[in-house]
Amino acid sequence: MIPLPVDLPPPVVAPVVVTAARLPPLRGEAAFSVVRIDEKDLAGAVRVDEALSQTPGVSLFRRTSSLSANPTTQGISLRAIAPSGAGRTLVLLDGAPLNDPFGGWVIWSQLAPEALAGADIVRGAGAGPYGAGALTGVISLRERDAGALADLSTGTFETTRASAAGAGRIGGVQLFASGAYSHGDGYTPVRGPARGAADTPVDLDARSAALRLDAPLGEAELSVRLGGYSEDRGAGLAGARAKATGSSLSATLARAPVETGWGWRLQAWRRESDLANSSVAVAANRATTTPANDQYATPATGRGVNAALRWNSPRFEGEVGLDARFAEGEVRERFRYMAGAFTRDRRAGGETSVAGAYVEGAWTRDQWLLAGGLRLDRWTSSNGLRIERDAATGAVLLADRPVDRDGQVATARLGARRDLGLGRALRLAAYSGFRPPTLNELHRPFRVGNDITEANAALRPERLLGIEAGVSSQGESHLIEATAFWNRIEDPIANVTLGAGPATFPRAGFVPAGGVLRERRNTGEISAIGLEARVTRKLGAAVDVQAALSVTDARVDGGGVAPQLTGKRPAQAPIWSATTGVQWRVSDRLKLDADLTWEGKRFDDDLNSRVLGAGLRIDARADWRLAKGVTAYLAADNLLNEEIEVSRTADGVAGYANPRMARIGLRVAFD
Repeated sequence: MIPLPVDLPPPVVAPVVVTAARLPPLRGEAAFSVVRIDEKDLAGAVRVDEALSQTPGVSLFRRTSSLSANPTTQGISLRAIAPSGAGRTLVLLDGAPLNDPFGGWVIWSQLAPEALAGADIVRGAGAGPYGAGALTGVISLRERDAGALADLSTGTFETTRASAAGAGRIGGVQLFASGAYSHGDGYTPVRGPARGAADTPVDLDARSAALRLDAPLGEAELSVRLGGYSEDRGAGLAGARAKATGSSLSATLARAPVETGWGWRLQAWRRESDLANSSVAVAANRATTTPANDQYATPATGRGVNAALRWNSPRFEGEVGLDARFAEGEVRERFRYMAGAFTRDRRAGGETSVAGAYVEGAWTRDQWLLAGGLRLDRWTSSNGLRIERDAATGAVLLADRPVDRDGQVATARLGARRDLGLGRALRLAAYSGFRPPTLNELHRPFRVGNDITEANAALRPERLLGIEAGVSSQGESHLIEATAFWNRIEDPIANVTLGAGPATFPRAGFVPAGGVLRERRNTGEISAIGLEARVTRKLGAAVDVQAALSVTDARVDGGGVAPQLTGKRPAQAPIWSATTGVQWRVSDRLKLDADLTWEGKRFDDDLNSRVLGAGLRIDARADWRLAKGVTAYLAADNLLNEEIEVSRTADGVAGYANPRMARIGLRVAFD
């Protein structure tokens, strides 16, 4: 008997999931101090650096965010050991560096929070797979792979912001696109009776866009990404502005390792940037300004390659790899303003490179995880120049060509983690890292108000040694972790005060009254001992509470180079900082958030003579769900309108962070 035909369900075909070409996080990272920030944590932020700074110890050089900070102060650092404008932290986007090839800072306008799926913050020197620049740690950002998100808002100080990011499939290819625009008339940093006609708002106009193509290529994934940005901002003084532009291109081919087997990644990237930055001298009564420096162009190019080969097995994970980065650039500027015109021209710049190879491994057995890495790097600084001419005649007044310099640096890290059961664990780690000086530190002198800082082509790389111990407990409704650490930076690069104006100095020229002359120098060492702790807890089904604390006591030993700094705290390095946040889901439609940030006093200068008082800030937000995926919100930054000091001049005039700023907006999300 022939069976009758029956209706069968169609065959089940597994969907093809296309994602960006990347390797998963290393298993051994669990042995080190890692804070993971997911998409939800980024969602309420206007700028990426503001979201990251909710982790204590993560900060830009000054207290201000990139909403108002000059590009040259947007370098990010971890653990408040010794913040700097260049930054002592390596920032990666899916493996490609975001740090500027000339200055090491990060132009945060190039990336909107809506474009990101999350971030991993690795605190402690990032030897092993990260290498040069990861002196105090690594911030590894992941771009969105799925869904779409759009945000539109307007608020006080004539602020307007529009941002959108999303990914979608076209056949077997996935396209990701993002774009952002922000504008604000800004606030004036100097307040009260000290403010004069010379003080102006820190206005901002910024835009960025990116396009990424992801496609399967055999057993691997290929990602090609193109991005660009531009921003124009006021510096808070009449006649002082900064304009930054840049573009990036990267191509990544990767195959993720299977449960037992090989995986690998090949990546090449290129980054171009330019910065125009004008500065002024301020009259004693702050009624007028006089042009002091016109940095009309700073063209720079960075490029690099990296490769990794990874092996997975049930108990062992290993990776070997190599990477190389190259940077070239120069500053072009006019200076020495006299009789209504600039009388001098300057070109200064050069080339740097760093290349290294590493091996990294992690071994697990029962409740133990052991992880470690070793790498060797070679750095160079070459083709340096500083040429100064008379603007009227073209006569060469200074022709300085520093000698080429190079060296090798070996770094390592080793960590152990013991699982104690019930979600509890202990960690112990030791590490070393290094950061070569940037082209900016080597070759570019700069001016802020009446203060002048000289470059130094003889700078040596910074080195860091550190140990830490941590404890954690994690359950369904809580996370508790604490880490104690000791770090020492050898040959830290600092702006060392050499004298005060009014006076004339070699090379630097005239320093006006109320200003000082500084020079970048390697200054002995900085030692820091600290504690990091955070707690998150669910209080019932509707309330989430989190709190975090960072305590870092950093001290300088200036040695014979800068004995006047011995015993002082590094500039812009607070001892205490803390954050706490509460999220209350009042109903299915209404959600309330409040975040409090407090920081102890810090110093605006290396001599600890310019004190910036403690600061308290409260940010609040209310979200109302209008429909599935559609939310209206009302937010206020610095809700209590606190006066938070961010700078202080030699004659005692303070600058402040933003006053109360409110915005209303609409957010739309698609899966």
